[in-house]
Amino acid sequence: MAGFFTRLWRCRNYIIIVATPLLLLPLPLVISTSEAKCGFVIILMALYWCTECIPLAVTALLPVILFPMMNIMPSDEVCIQYLKDSNMLFIGGLLVAIAVEHWNLHKRIALQVLLFVGVKPSFLMIGFMGTTAFLSMWISNTASTAMMLPISNAVLQQLNDSETNAEERANELQAGMEGLENQGFEMTDTNESKKVEQNDSRVNMDRENMDVTDTEVSKPRAWSPEKAQQQRNTREQKYMKLNKGMSLCVCYAASIGGTATLTGTTPNVIMKGQIDEQFPNNGGVINFASWFGFAFPNMILMLALAWLWLQFMFLGLNLKKSFGCGKKSAGDKEAYQVIKDEYKQLGKMSFAEASVLTIFILLVLLWFTREPGFIPGWATVLFNQKKQYVTDGTVAILLSALFFCIPSKFPRCGRSSENGGPSEAVPPLLTWDTVHEKMPWSIILLLGGGFALAHGSEVSGLSKWLGESLIPLQSIPPFAISILLCLLVAMFTECSSNTATTTLFLPILGAMATAIKLHPLYVMFPCTIAASLAFMLPVATPPNAIAFSYGNLKVIDMAKSGFILNILGVITINIAINTWGVAMFNLNEFPSWANVTETP
Repeated sequence: MAGFFTRLWRCRNYIIIVATPLLLLPLPLVISTSEAKCGFVIILMALYWCTECIPLAVTALLPVILFPMMNIMPSDEVCIQYLKDSNMLFIGGLLVAIAVEHWNLHKRIALQVLLFVGVKPSFLMIGFMGTTAFLSMWISNTASTAMMLPISNAVLQQLNDSETNAEERANELQAGMEGLENQGFEMTDTNESKKVEQNDSRVNMDRENMDVTDTEVSKPRAWSPEKAQQQRNTREQKYMKLNKGMSLCVCYAASIGGTATLTGTTPNVIMKGQIDEQFPNNGGVINFASWFGFAFPNMILMLALAWLWLQFMFLGLNLKKSFGCGKKSAGDKEAYQVIKDEYKQLGKMSFAEASVLTIFILLVLLWFTREPGFIPGWATVLFNQKKQYVTDGTVAILLSALFFCIPSKFPRCGRSSENGGPSEAVPPLLTWDTVHEKMPWSIILLLGGGFALAHGSEVSGLSKWLGESLIPLQSIPPFAISILLCLLVAMFTECSSNTATTTLFLPILGAMATAIKLHPLYVMFPCTIAASLAFMLPVATPPNAIAFSYGNLKVIDMAKSGFILNILGVITINIAINTWGVAMFNLNEFPSWANVTETP
């Protein structure tokens, strides 16, 4: 019997692939309306996404098959949803991230920050969290976590080894002192007494060289192998807790940092696409500058609370000991040297790194100044007087295309190669082979699948039906709706990818907001950020899985710390949306661009 269930478990994906559509088939057959047919497609895709019985990108292609076959939308109308302006923005952002990773610019930034903050435990945690969050704003959360965790482990290992060596030297010194004291009781000769004094003075000199404090010298403790073993066990437990805290702070900071920018993580781009799809006359309410203005302060607040919670869990409340005062110990200096050596190995900044950094800074500046909101941006003045021709996607593709045009080495004309022949052509900053290898093409299809679902829901009338069904929610206060939905999304994203979660929830939330005359951003913005609060399980998001793979963490460690962080995250998001979010987007009023219930 056990063997049967084992074989059944191994074949579970094939069973789900076949059984799910068969069980759902009565829905479109019994209720032969467009709404029911579209609901069948959405439920089927939701179950496939949650179980991952087939790859997520393949599931995202199902609307291309099912919508035309069910007479919901023609094929050409479905396929055009898979490459919109939001996809171009995402592709441009990914190309910049690939260039930064390819030339190791992210590692140079990370090590420079760590050299600045030092190696005291609390400063070190702040340094790792701040650096990881900053990198995750621009490159993928997975890449920033994969880069920072080995550095974290190397520094902590050096601190552990340094303290181990110091303890061993102290124990040897203590044993030597006890031998000298015993020897002194047996010596009666004056000459021998002088020798003992000389030995004592040498011992004191050795102590000074080992940075032993005056208190330890004046109160020698009896040495024993049992006490030495107890010290070793205490130290190992301390560093195991510290290692767990550092691993968690890196993976959590990666997820939190990705929420700060529009291109930081996939759900953010999905929300922009869904807003543009459901409310085409929104006037570009979500762009890089407006997203950053709302989400960056929220990210800083979440990061500070996460640091305080991890500090309490793994380092305790002794801030004086954690931050450290006074001069550095030998262990601190050796750990600091590890970071310094890593930085020296990078050498001087190359022409390629400088070029990538220049393009990156220029891209961010153009994003911020395209349409800042409080003054007309450069795009409004030059191109968008009558219509929105230039978007953030235009800027992203323009700047990312430069990576294929600029050489990776400073061009020097007239120079020949080492063998005397003509010099070889210098490759550009990025080649298509590099992009093809590192570009996550499946995410682009996943984005397109979400846009196709949203458009299909609108065309079939399912969005309108859902909105009318949710009208009774008008009696609930808006802040309560936002909190409940954030908790629901945060719980759902623990067992499903954040991309699939936002793709499924955002069309429904948009329809609900329209039906109850609530500003769509009031629920869509918090729930999009809540989809990145995947802190409790290793399978919830790739950064968690990477941290868990290092072997120091148990599921219960991640669950205990992640549960409180989920609650804190939901609270901070709702504080943000009800304070500066209301001021930025005028959330107290239902916007005219959201009034799309009466469609022709």
